[in-house]
Amino acid sequence: MGADAKVRGSVKDAPGSASAGAAGCEPSVLTDADSRAEILNRLRRAEGQLRGIQRMIEEGENCLKIGQQFSAVRKALDSTYLRMTVCFMAQELEHKLAPDEEQKADLSVMMKDLEALLARMG
Repeated sequence: MGADAKVRGSVKDAPGSASAGAAGCEPSVLTDADSRAEILNRLRRAEGQLRGIQRMIEEGENCLKIGQQFSAVRKALDSTYLRMTVCFMAQELEHKLAPDEEQKADLSVMMKDLEALLARMG
């Protein structure tokens, strides 16, 4: 295989990548408008924190204070990632399982519990 062929190949075609999943298992997007809005708001807050860190560095702030802000923004991004993952899992489970209303309520409680448990890991 020539160098051109290697360059043209993309990560999405690589074995083990999200798009290389089993047949009928297409990558999906988060479709719930409220979940998307919540995640975007969290990202905007983290973006503001990052701008604050940049300003602190430009102004010569104390490294310990800057480190605290790095820690805060990292936690914010971690919790946003976790939230997006749980929202996506709930969406996909509802789509694949087509639960009735009682089962949806149970699924919602289970997903909230799962999110709380996973949040304690970080």
